[in-house]
Amino acid sequence: MSDLDNKQKRRLPPKKLPPETMISKTWMVWLVIAMLTIGLLMWKTENTAGPETVNMQQVLDLVEAGNVTKGTIQYDLALGPTAATITGTVQAEAAFPNGSTTFRTQGRVTEATAEVLQRSKVFTEVASETFVRALVYNVLPFMLVIGLVYFLFVRQMRSTGRSALNFGKSRAKLLTRDRDRITFADVAGCDEAKEEVSEVVEFLRDPKKFQKMGGRIPKGMLMVGPPGTGKTLLAKAVAGEADVPFFSISGSDFVEMFVGVGASRVRDMFEQGRKNAPCLIFIDEIDAVGRQRGAGLGGGNDEREQTLNSLLVEMDGFDTTEGVIIIAATNRPDVLDSALLRPGRFDRQIYVDLPDINGREQILRVHARKISLADNVDLQVIARGTPGLSGAELANLLNEAALLAARRNRKKVEMVDVEDAREKVQFGRERRRLMDDEEKKLTAYHEAGHALVQAVLDDGHMPVHKVTIIPRGRSLGSTMFIPKKDILTHAMKRMLNQIAMGLGGRIAEELVMGDISSGAAGDIKQITKIARHMVCDWGMSPLGPISFGDNQDTVFLGRDITRSEHVSEETARKIDAEIHRIIDEQHTRARQIIEQKREALDKIAQALLQYETIEGRHVLEILEHGEIRSPVVPVPPPKLDDKGGKKGPEKTASPEPLCGGAPAPTPA
Repeated sequence: MSDLDNKQKRRLPPKKLPPETMISKTWMVWLVIAMLTIGLLMWKTENTAGPETVNMQQVLDLVEAGNVTKGTIQYDLALGPTAATITGTVQAEAAFPNGSTTFRTQGRVTEATAEVLQRSKVFTEVASETFVRALVYNVLPFMLVIGLVYFLFVRQMRSTGRSALNFGKSRAKLLTRDRDRITFADVAGCDEAKEEVSEVVEFLRDPKKFQKMGGRIPKGMLMVGPPGTGKTLLAKAVAGEADVPFFSISGSDFVEMFVGVGASRVRDMFEQGRKNAPCLIFIDEIDAVGRQRGAGLGGGNDEREQTLNSLLVEMDGFDTTEGVIIIAATNRPDVLDSALLRPGRFDRQIYVDLPDINGREQILRVHARKISLADNVDLQVIARGTPGLSGAELANLLNEAALLAARRNRKKVEMVDVEDAREKVQFGRERRRLMDDEEKKLTAYHEAGHALVQAVLDDGHMPVHKVTIIPRGRSLGSTMFIPKKDILTHAMKRMLNQIAMGLGGRIAEELVMGDISSGAAGDIKQITKIARHMVCDWGMSPLGPISFGDNQDTVFLGRDITRSEHVSEETARKIDAEIHRIIDEQHTRARQIIEQKREALDKIAQALLQYETIEGRHVLEILEHGEIRSPVVPVPPPKLDDKGGKKGPEKTASPEPLCGGAPAPTPA
């Protein structure tokens, strides 16, 4: 059979089971429940030792002999006025041959018989059993058992609208066009990516335009980028612009505990797409099912590989003329299988990067539509002060500003609310932890050392924004920097300045306090990381432009668990010596700056002890004029408890690091 015949058979709609099939399966379930109930009844009847059946004369003999200890007389009006059922218990010595000590008889009770039974004073009359009472005692327990079985099995199998045979059905969700429609106007900060996907929109609107030229639209597009950059939103915008059905599914939805379910769901998803063509199928976080086969610790997983194989076959088998376009998103393209990325499956990779300053402003304007902003809020200034933030983080920033304004009982969001929200998102929330005078002085000189060195060495690229000794996040103090523009490359001079600035806090502690603390732990880690990147990765040392070391990322863990060093012991010693040299030179450089500007250091620290928070312009005023000339916005004092005293310091399990609030830029 040819491949064409196979494709035609694959495109045929799946055969639907007639309704009688599901009805017969339901009756089979009920039949099994009924058989289990009857079997339980029979087993109970056969295995339960019942009373001995006797006649009325035998009962009278037992009564006259005094062997009956107690008994009951229950008249049955349905059989007649004198018909009754007599039950009783005899003494152990008078037990019946089968070992039973109870008896039972049915018959007519004459006046003479009733007189004998009443004279014995061991029999009591009970109310006659009605039909309802018999139903409650005999039928209701079994109905409860049947209901429990139905709930545990049938309802569980049909939960969330799926029967027991629907495990292999696709979990793709169809977005409503009218309610959930998103267009390109709702997407900002990724103009290049929108241009890439606009071809798909044109194809879905007018496919003949491309077919006349002999062109073939890409079968699939893979969107790659950091988290929160708008990959999912861009895919929804493509469907909204083209006005076609949009199926959304996550890569983890294909993974199931049952074998073969993932592959079945892949096939069903593509069948749904063909029925609703033209349409878009969006697979979010495709790295959950598309990871490289046969890799990772412990080898490959058979079920996951079966799902991936089914996805590869389906993507290679369907034709783009059907109008089904596959869009996937991931932030880990390095772990995807190479067969998934080849042309014919995912023909095009679209990189959705973090937004630049213009993109951040556009994103802020999109999210600001639903927020009541005051006239003094300048979104351009906010965009300039938020480098490296994604679209999701910018949306969270405006939301935090709105919540903060609501707590302050404002009618609109002011600029100060946005600034506070930005500092909270970037540097952490303020924690009013009261410190003693010694710790407060130590923190003040530590942050003053950072601010002084950065203010002296800065070339206008990353000025000091704010210095505070109010705890934020995991630090007891913060020195905040805001770059003037987005950081795309790392210059050698600026990296050396970053190392010198990171050492400024430790040097200030040593010169003033005569001792060093653990507060510089975060600074030491950061400067060591920068120095190692300069030597091993960036070629910024006398060793030359050579890359030393090769990180091997495991596919499943996604992080460095091994680092193979392709260097000799002699070269390794040279690398360590170069790292030490860079840090030692910048330590000497920063120490000279602080010793020369010792008076400015003391004034910055005193200002921090007085105001707790000062702006970057105040640091520059101290360096130029020897004093603060512009006004300082006072910080609200700590809250008091009910007795009017100050709250004591919070207890922590470990000392907090005193590192600067804005670390050096993350090396590329």
